[in-house]
Amino acid sequence: MIGAIIVGIIAGFLAGKIMRGGGFGLVLNLLLGLVGGAVGGWLFGLLGITTSSGWIGQIITGVVGAAVVLWVASLFKK
Repeated sequence: MIGAIIVGIIAGFLAGKIMRGGGFGLVLNLLLGLVGGAVGGWLFGLLGITTSSGWIGQIITGVVGAAVVLWVASLFKK
């Protein structure tokens, strides 16, 4: 559980850096990263994409999910 939270926070930070102009500040990006980890796992499952079960695969999945969550949230921000 603690590991998943850490991965989500890292994913939120990285997604905030990737999504220029789509960020909401450090704290909200980190929280969206936690949600993004779950969204990334769901999206990858739908697409049939598997990542390695290690930290790197989890971070990649989380970053993709967090970027999607940040993008959708930026649509509502406008």
